[in-house]
Amino acid sequence: MYILGIETSTKTGSVAVVSAEGVVAQYSLNIEVTHSERLMSTVDRVLKDTGMTLRDMDGFAVAIGPGSFTGLRIGLATVKALAFSTNKPAAAVPTLQALAWNLPYAVYPVCPMLDARKNEVYAAIYQFEGDRVIRLLPETAITIVELGGRIAGRTIFTGEGARIFRAEIEERCGSNALFAPLSAILPSAAAVAEIGLGMITRGEMAEGDSLTPRYIRRPEAEVAWEKRQSSR
Repeated sequence: MYILGIETSTKTGSVAVVSAEGVVAQYSLNIEVTHSERLMSTVDRVLKDTGMTLRDMDGFAVAIGPGSFTGLRIGLATVKALAFSTNKPAAAVPTLQALAWNLPYAVYPVCPMLDARKNEVYAAIYQFEGDRVIRLLPETAITIVELGGRIAGRTIFTGEGARIFRAEIEERCGSNALFAPLSAILPSAAAVAEIGLGMITRGEMAEGDSLTPRYIRRPEAEVAWEKRQSSR
């Protein structure tokens, strides 16, 4: 079984093809280019380099957030179109779970974090039990001070939020704060595809209408529009 995974939750976009035997290919790019400019060309490149086509895929997996509102919409719209055009199943994978997946079998809880702006992060806490990942803290938008109050012991912080707010985390959590290596803090389409492969194998496919972004926080444009309407 081959799964094409797409990750567009942050500036780092990636596309991967994964099978039950391992990662066939992955392409990541962490530069200031919009996902709308590069995503489909990246899909084409990955398929061309592997000698495969969309018809060879048994399904698709996409990161649903939280993360960049625009990036998530682009990734989800792309997977919806690919799944519809090929009549293949799709899996909706939470971004923070995919980030935690980069640190399998961790002894300590894993706290993936993304920058949510406004001095907040999108965060969750996961614990590995064998090959299962258990969510201890649901995805939320939270300040570092508030998050620190949820940390009971040694915890591994990962994701761009951990890099941006490292000093504040260390100040709040002290020696309980451990940090993932740089190679593990970026969202990975391979992780999204691997999780998606398991979901599709278990029959946990997403219907087209259910492939929607998990924003956690409402888009600023929507909030601003409502404010303008209420002031009239």
